[in-house]
Amino acid sequence: MHSFVISTLKQARRAIVIVVGFTVLVLGIVLIVLPGPAVLVIPLGLAILATEFVWARRLLVRFRWKARRLKNTISRKVQGDRRENSRSM
Repeated sequence: MHSFVISTLKQARRAIVIVVGFTVLVLGIVLIVLPGPAVLVIPLGLAILATEFVWARRLLVRFRWKARRLKNTISRKVQGDRRENSRSM
C-alpha cells in the first residue's frame, strides 16, 4: 500500500509539472503576438518542462546558447559604435 501511495504521488507531481509547464509555455507563445515578456515566459515554461522531458531540456539549452550569442553580438556592436564615436570627437 505504501509504494502505491508513493507511486501515485509521483504521478500526480508529474501531471502537475506537465500542466503548469505547458500552460506557461503556451502563455509565452501567446505573448509573442500580444504585448508582454514572451522572451522571459517561454524559457520559464521550458525550464519547468525540462524537469520531466529531455526535449524541453534540449530546447532550453539551445535557447540559452542563442541568447548568449545574441548578447555577445550586441555587445560587440555597441563597443564598436563607442569606439567610432570617440574617434570622431
